[in-house]
Amino acid sequence: MKIKISIFFILSAFLFAVDRGYIVEVGDMAPDFEMEFIDGQKTKLSELRGQIVILQFTASWCSVCRLEMPHLEKDVWQKYKDQNVLLIGVDRDEPLETVIAFQKKIGTTYPLALDPGANIFGLFANKEAGVTRNVVIDKTGKIVFLTRLFEEEEYQEMLSVLKKLTI
Repeated sequence: MKIKISIFFILSAFLFAVDRGYIVEVGDMAPDFEMEFIDGQKTKLSELRGQIVILQFTASWCSVCRLEMPHLEKDVWQKYKDQNVLLIGVDRDEPLETVIAFQKKIGTTYPLALDPGANIFGLFANKEAGVTRNVVIDKTGKIVFLTRLFEEEEYQEMLSVLKKLTI
């Protein structure tokens, strides 16, 4: 009976990970890519080494993203932007004008990058997976935390990880 229960928990954990849609894991080096911000500036993720980077995958049509973004603005960007932490909203497959209007409507000030064809998203998650997710990357480029949706307990855990990284 104990073996059946253990197998059940292992299988449940595996299915939970699969359902989250990620193709990367905590402990992996983040894949490198170039991104273009809404102001036209470009950078590669690898050029940001030495900073803590949080990639917040988002889209204007995503209701959960709209709910999460003001919290990220207050709890992450405003609190840590002067502590070598860079929060970047990566907007999935929308034109520049839509992304600019989206940020204005939501009222966030952290940088937004464009993700045509969801190619950046596809480096981290299955392109068919839901968009609301955060990838926390440490100063060495390693993924240290992954979120999916805007679930309070997981969000608080992410904030705890971020606090430890900034100490």
